[in-house]
Amino acid sequence: MIDRKQNIIEAAAKSFSLFGYKATTMDQVAKIANVGKGTIYTFFENKEELFKEIVADLVKQIRHVANDAIKEDRAFHQNLHFALYGVLDFRKSHQLAIKIAQEGKELNTPAVKEASDMLEKAVLTFIKQELGKAIDKGEIKNCNTEITSYVMLKMYVSLVFDWEQEHEPLSKEEIADIFEKMLITGLKK
Repeated sequence: MIDRKQNIIEAAAKSFSLFGYKATTMDQVAKIANVGKGTIYTFFENKEELFKEIVADLVKQIRHVANDAIKEDRAFHQNLHFALYGVLDFRKSHQLAIKIAQEGKELNTPAVKEASDMLEKAVLTFIKQELGKAIDKGEIKNCNTEITSYVMLKMYVSLVFDWEQEHEPLSKEEIADIFEKMLITGLKK
């Protein structure tokens, strides 16, 4: 038997990816899932609750990408580079993440803004934890991990996404080099 809830979640993710949060209706989701609209409401109170469930899964996937990039035999800055680039690469290729970013910029829908904030918070928490581990290991000097993680993420986003709007895209190596020179050198003990 088909898991109806999972079927609805997959249909909603497809609809949100194609049309965005604002333009997605429960009727569309029901049509894609091939269920009655009432069936959706047996699992989810409203569209926002359904969207939150999908975004929570997206956050798990992003955490998985970041954690998989960490290798114990590499230096802190190399691990962080691989993790951040992996997360941003994932966001560039994952249709729902792209739609959330687009709709967040263009329409500033509250539910999408909240989703975008959840995604960013997950990445910031990851960076902050990795900074804490590096401080504990003596790889970097003590710093305000909250501010440093914020600066690191914003720098990466700027180099990967914003730079490309008016310039040739930077390679992973160029980004790593810039990251190393601008941030890591200042943190090294």
